[in-house]
Amino acid sequence: MAVLVKAFGDKPWKDDEPLECVMVVPETSDTATFTFRAPSGAWFDYQPGQFVTLDLPVPGGNVQRTYTISSSPSRPLSISVTVKAQPGSVGGRWMIDHLRPGMRLKAFGPAGIFSFVRHEAPKYLFISAGSGITPVMSMTTWAWDSGEMPDIVFVHAARSPSEIIFRQRLEGMADRVPGLQLRFTVEDSDPFRTWHGYRGRLNQIMLGLMAPDYLEREVFCCGPEPFMQAVRDMLIALGFDMDHYHQESFGAPIRTEAEAPVLDDVVPDEDSAAQITFESSGVVAKCNETDTVLAVAKANGLNIPSGCTFGLCGTCKIRKTAGEVHMVHNGGITDEDIEEGYILACCSHPIGAVSVEV
Repeated sequence: MAVLVKAFGDKPWKDDEPLECVMVVPETSDTATFTFRAPSGAWFDYQPGQFVTLDLPVPGGNVQRTYTISSSPSRPLSISVTVKAQPGSVGGRWMIDHLRPGMRLKAFGPAGIFSFVRHEAPKYLFISAGSGITPVMSMTTWAWDSGEMPDIVFVHAARSPSEIIFRQRLEGMADRVPGLQLRFTVEDSDPFRTWHGYRGRLNQIMLGLMAPDYLEREVFCCGPEPFMQAVRDMLIALGFDMDHYHQESFGAPIRTEAEAPVLDDVVPDEDSAAQITFESSGVVAKCNETDTVLAVAKANGLNIPSGCTFGLCGTCKIRKTAGEVHMVHNGGITDEDIEEGYILACCSHPIGAVSVEV
């Protein structure tokens, strides 16, 4: 009880003081939340979504690893990071296997620019995958603790329902605040448990159902780079203003605006010329990058069987033999087919010169 009623200090924590682990809470089979306090009683001041760097005494020598703070500065007596033991990880594996209450670590920070307090907006769309949920959990907790009704659509992708980190906590908040809308999608269900949510990889159709007003929202995205690339491709194809898109990478931490990378995404340009060679038909067609392969084929009297025309049914799958296309599909083609050179004609835009077997 003495720990619970202990007063905190009158100054915020500085990183010249170590952090003491006071609690370890399992979240999933390979994920845990580690809560720290300052031995001096100092409180924590940071922006929701920022990160800290921990100095971990792993076998063979200390390593430094950066983790997003999953707690909220609205609860300043402690600070938490949620760690998933990724395959081949050193720091995360050591923390889950060895870090226990009472142990102290050197830490640096907090730092980072990925925070919705830097981008005030009436409505937000949070999109995350895997352990990328941690910064948006911090932001959501901050919004909950503010006492004001939020307008947040919280989209999260996981392999299975049991791997949705913070699921019960989020559902507890959403049960009481209608302004927090949860949208989960999973690739597989858990054995002997039904799943009534979305299933499959996040795609344009799914996003439109989850957040019909996505064009009006400030978007914050965090997850593995291929996931974030897919989200950017979707939003660009849907006409979203990317000035209102923000992301946090699993890679090198970004401490300042100057360190933020320029997102050099491929965007089909209506003023850029392209060319499609339909090899089997002997037709060479001039077009623009914003034209689809299917539209160009039809305009030149060629028939490519098609159905939905938005990348879902897979009817228009053809093989590309040369060149590059920009394709944003909705699940109508597998990764294996793409690796073998197949594309969906209805949602593939030629970038420069392209050849296909039609």
